Amino acid sequence: MSRIVPQMLSAFIYLITAFPASAEPTRLGDLIIETPWARASIGMSRPAAAYITIRNEGKTTDILTGIETTVSAKSEVHKMEMKNGVASMGPAGPVEIPANGSVKLAPGGLHIMLMKLQQPLRKDDRFSMTLIFKDAGRVDISVPIYSVGASGPEK
Repeated sequence: MSRIVPQMLSAFIYLITAFPASAEPTRLGDLIIETPWARASIGMSRPAAAYITIRNEGKTTDILTGIETTVSAKSEVHKMEMKNGVASMGPAGPVEIPANGSVKLAPGGLHIMLMKLQQPLRKDDRFSMTLIFKDAGRVDISVPIYSVGASGPEK
């Protein structure tokens, strides 16, 4: 019995620290990553999307240069644009996070495309993602998955 309590306590501590709540921002130096979320996928044959807000409380611009996750073979920031009434989407390249400013990756604009899914994204699951910044470096975040038709973090 005396061995079970420490094991249960260790498991509980792991669970509450391994996946921060979606409402909790993640800080990396002057950068604050807020409200990460993704939509559930329909199988693995189509890409999925993830969204975040990045705030920069610093005095210099930083640049999001890359994204890594094990749920997809390729992850990059894409942008959606309307030209002459036609929507188009493609890679956005590096994303500047302005000093004392923010960038919101949201449906209908900049977003993270998760291409060549390695597993389906299921509602109520989470996955880890690493954001890579030119100056601040790397930060790991936990991304909650909401329903297929979600328009933002669900309460």
